[in-house]
Amino acid sequence: MGQDPRPWETTGGIDYLAIERSPQFNRLRLRHRRFVIPVVIAGLIAYLAYVLAASWGTGFMSLKVIGNINWAMLAGLAQIVTTFAVTLVYVWFANRKLDPEAAQIRHRIESGTEPSR
Repeated sequence: MGQDPRPWETTGGIDYLAIERSPQFNRLRLRHRRFVIPVVIAGLIAYLAYVLAASWGTGFMSLKVIGNINWAMLAGLAQIVTTFAVTLVYVWFANRKLDPEAAQIRHRIESGTEPSR
């Protein structure tokens, strides 16, 4: 006797644990983590650098660049721009890489060919 190729097909509701253990869901989760974790770490490092520069690099940060605009103002603005850029890149990544695979998983669940009870 071989192993049932679709052990999730039983009666009842959705077996979320079986879905979570499925190879397709694990690939989706891994792809998400491989993108998000480095981006979050880079963002935190950039923000920490900004805070440290503002705290201990006051001489440099107070240097005027153009008119009354100094390096601290430009660095603060860069933090805001970076936040929007990261958001746009994540949306692009999710639309291209995550959402299609998530839609496949959802379709398989709704059609009864994915782990469900």
